[in-house]
Amino acid sequence: MDPFAFPRLGVVVPPENPTAEPEFHRLLGAALHVHTARFPTTPGAGLKDMLETYNRVLPDTLDGFGALRLDAAVIACSASHYLLGPRGDRELCEALSERAGFPVRSSTQATLAACEALGVRRLTLVSPYEPWLTGVSRRFWEAAGLTVDRVVLVPADRDADGADHFDPYRVTPAALRERIRAELGEPGVAGGRPGASAGGSAVLFTGTGMGTLAALEEWSTAGTPPLSSNLASAWWARHAVRTAIPSPEAHPLVRRIDVRSRAAA
Repeated sequence: MDPFAFPRLGVVVPPENPTAEPEFHRLLGAALHVHTARFPTTPGAGLKDMLETYNRVLPDTLDGFGALRLDAAVIACSASHYLLGPRGDRELCEALSERAGFPVRSSTQATLAACEALGVRRLTLVSPYEPWLTGVSRRFWEAAGLTVDRVVLVPADRDADGADHFDPYRVTPAALRERIRAELGEPGVAGGRPGASAGGSAVLFTGTGMGTLAALEEWSTAGTPPLSSNLASAWWARHAVRTAIPSPEAHPLVRRIDVRSRAAA
């Protein structure tokens, strides 16, 4: 089959995000082409103003794909959509889908879809965000009907006085794995279960900019699959274009959600 006939996924990402595209390519494999557009830079804006700008310019950013035929699109920026709340997020995605003529989902809506498919009702939230934004994230999930049992903050580093600095793009895979082992225990042994915290919550690594594949692979050997914003988005995208996908090429983490969701159903 002509590879240029494979379905096309549009991904919209913040300008500095170094993680989304590499993870989408690894998660989806060669049977779904990934094309990206970036939000504009916002020099001098604070974090909240920047995120609100992303929501405001999102229709124009999607228009940046021009006449490129897309089969679906993902907005790979969870933080901006947390500000909208579950209802506002859903309504925006519905309006964008109608305007574009193909399904458009935020990473947050894709995560909610994955939780529903897996029968997940409780979360352990692993967050690289500043505490105030982590609080917004928690309220989003709780407003969507999920119970957040625990929050694990993942700072990028600490200063000489021990103050935490938060930046999803600077969290290394090694630092993330060390943090969750310290907080949730070793996967597969007493005190830590793969895919779930000690309390039975599904582990969700939030944010599209923090590299999570190594941690996901380590925590995926049993139980409810752990989720990340990019993993859930890749899973959703694959289903959004399912009728056009010519082969099951996808990362085992994506296929595992399919297996577990069928079992949950």
